[in-house]
Amino acid sequence: MTSTSTPPGLARFNALPEDAARAALLEACASTAWAERLLAARPCDTPDDLEAASDAAMAELTPADLEEAMAGHPPIGRPKPGDPASAREQRGMAGASEELKAEMLDLNLAYQERFGHVFLICATGRTGEQMRDALKERIGNAPEQEREIVRSELGKINRIRLARLLEDA
Repeated sequence: MTSTSTPPGLARFNALPEDAARAALLEACASTAWAERLLAARPCDTPDDLEAASDAAMAELTPADLEEAMAGHPPIGRPKPGDPASAREQRGMAGASEELKAEMLDLNLAYQERFGHVFLICATGRTGEQMRDALKERIGNAPEQEREIVRSELGKINRIRLARLLEDA
């Protein structure tokens, strides 16, 4: 049960009708399983409770659930048109040289060919060069290792997006 000390953004999120809350969560992460687990955790008393529910849901996602979540993320260097979150998160690529953008495109394609999904990294606060270097490092990973790195990176992205959701709620 939410208390009177629940932060206003979280109180508004807790009070959303289920369909509206589901839609807001799916904007943060395209995994239906993740969104449903967070809906079941409502109401949360603190943002930390919501974050813990998100982390627990991430830990339980199956490979298919992770695929569904990754499908909601555009390749690094190509944010979704009209999506301010995507553009904000990939800001480090905005001022990248044409050479770096071309290199990222080639690396993204090689990564996608190897793993069957987009290269996923918590891009917030990273430069284009840092993202390129991470991609170069991770492309040699075993698929099982990479899946767990993706799970971790997705968890970081979800935490940032949930915080923003509570600000905007």
